[in-house]
Amino acid sequence: MSHPHPELGPPPPLAEGGLRVTPLGGLGEIGRNMTVFEYGGRLLIIDCGVLFPEEEQPGIDLILPDFSSIRDRLDDIEGIVLTHGHEDHIGGVPYLLREKPDIPLIGSKLTLALIEAKLQEHRIRPYTLEVAEGQRERIGPFDCEFIAVNHSIPDALAVAVRTPAGMVVHTGDFKMDQLPLDNRLTDLHAFARLSEEGIDLLLTDSTNAEVPGFTPHERDISGVLRQVFAGARKRIIVASFASHVHRIQQILDAAYEYGRRVAFVGRSMVRNMGIARDLGYLKVPPGLVVDVKTLDDLPDHEVVLVCTGSQGEPMAALSRMANRDHQIRIVEGDTVILASSLIPGNENAVYRVINGLTRWGANVVHKGNAKVHVSGHASAGELLYFYNICRPKNLMPVHGEWRHLRANAELGALTGVPHDRIVIAEDGVTVDLVEGKAKISGKVQAGYVYVDGLSVGDVGEPALKDRKILGDEGIISVFVVLDSTTGKVTGGPHIQARGSGIEDSAFGEVMPKIAQALEKSAQEGIADSHQMQQLIRRTLGKWVSDTYRRRPMILPVVVEV
Repeated sequence: MSHPHPELGPPPPLAEGGLRVTPLGGLGEIGRNMTVFEYGGRLLIIDCGVLFPEEEQPGIDLILPDFSSIRDRLDDIEGIVLTHGHEDHIGGVPYLLREKPDIPLIGSKLTLALIEAKLQEHRIRPYTLEVAEGQRERIGPFDCEFIAVNHSIPDALAVAVRTPAGMVVHTGDFKMDQLPLDNRLTDLHAFARLSEEGIDLLLTDSTNAEVPGFTPHERDISGVLRQVFAGARKRIIVASFASHVHRIQQILDAAYEYGRRVAFVGRSMVRNMGIARDLGYLKVPPGLVVDVKTLDDLPDHEVVLVCTGSQGEPMAALSRMANRDHQIRIVEGDTVILASSLIPGNENAVYRVINGLTRWGANVVHKGNAKVHVSGHASAGELLYFYNICRPKNLMPVHGEWRHLRANAELGALTGVPHDRIVIAEDGVTVDLVEGKAKISGKVQAGYVYVDGLSVGDVGEPALKDRKILGDEGIISVFVVLDSTTGKVTGGPHIQARGSGIEDSAFGEVMPKIAQALEKSAQEGIADSHQMQQLIRRTLGKWVSDTYRRRPMILPVVVEV
């Protein structure tokens, strides 16, 4: 197996007739999926998603792929192919189109409808090309064929990209549910046909590669939901991803069966379910869905609320309900269903929400205590089956953390893919397909780009480190006035602490030490204000560390008069 190396330098110019594959997100992480294909000086992008922040990234709203490696080549981009409509595959598109709004978007009907609604909020009118399974389109030098795959959202597509360098198949996210709710199966016949033609490089979803066997059917959830609905005494509140149409369909079916009305809560949920209903992907019986404002007129046992927040997102509806910061108040006897999996890294936030809801008397049903979620990704058994159908000449696992990528690579090896034809890459590592063999050629910049409010990319790791220190240890400010001629202290030190757990009165012990250190430095001829600030920081920092075993942020201010 070919592995990335931390000392990889920039890739050399692409060999004549070669195809370069550069993942800018989605490898070594769950989310931020984006892959750039280059042939003959032209680029094709597959997916452009976002990653959601974890606790150690305070204040961050979203994390984008790093566009710096293609920023000077925006005119070379032929289009962006979107495999499906989940945020981790389409959420970054508005930020890329801000830099060049006329890059064409290629995707299925539902996927394009979801991204167009999102782009409308950014005041971008995109150029789009709607495609369907079985369709084949020439996009610059890239001959793209689209294949139906089953996932946790309708209208998902894999794409086969043909170039003179060979055929690359990108699965997107997929599973092989044999009893899908929409009767749209993963098209194994099409993959077998591509296999007969010869798949030179296969990029495969790795999310569930560690999970043995086969992913359960989506419709297996129906029975559990009916049990929950049958036993619920008051309101039922369901938290799900705002794009999980199949899951919401089952909620609607159960609500209809048990005589309840449904209201969608949250802007993204209302928008996406409205799109899915209008396009016919969501079947809604007349009168079932009502406006949330009318719920006060209905008895609690006839109410179902569908909202976002299944991952513990602090600003989502469910988290705000748990914190008593939402117009909908949880009361004793309410039932809350978390109808999704736990994205790695979100566990603490989710359990915090569960505890908050339980505190107010809710009965919380989640994956840990009931089968209210099945994955949208192929497990190990399905991947083995898939590899035996596709018989790729080269394999590159994508979409997963390191453990998922490694497990997926091992599955490929078990089915006969030679070890030297399996490439385990990471974000930014370039993989060149030349003369039928895929190998790592270099590395481009592919770091995290943080979105903080209206700011994109302005917040970096140093700022996040400062935020963590402020959140964990607090801040101490020191104000000192010096005589600009003699360097002696004429005012202060005045010390204030916030969030450090140290009372302001406690600093009386260290103030003479700071004044003494400053006077000594003045006698030695040191009059530079920056050096004075560093001296204050060292003196106060040592005292705080020795006395309290803490490391707060120390902000010295020196004024010369």
